Amino acid sequence: MHKALILLAKIPKGKVTTYKELARATKSSPRAIGRVMRHNPHPELYPCYKVIRSDGTIGGYDGCIKGKKIAKKTTLLCKDGIKIINGKIDSSFIHKFT
Repeated sequence: MHKALILLAKIPKGKVTTYKELARATKSSPRAIGRVMRHNPHPELYPCYKVIRSDGTIGGYDGCIKGKKIAKKTTLLCKDGIKIINGKIDSSFIHKFT
């Protein structure tokens, strides 16, 4: 199990993190984190929808960048209390790992 998945379970409700932040916390790269998220075997336990791009945009979900899967990611984020304005999430919602 990749450490990034374990960290995902620790993100509080109403917060997200970035591929870059997960990479920093796990001494990995953002691209490697993207691959881990794409192959997440248990998204209900490790909420990969909470990982966004460092510029605040939503990014991909389930290996797909466009279409219904982005709508699903947006819905899950909104249910979690994350506000999305003009396709971006404000940095105040970003959880930093210490």
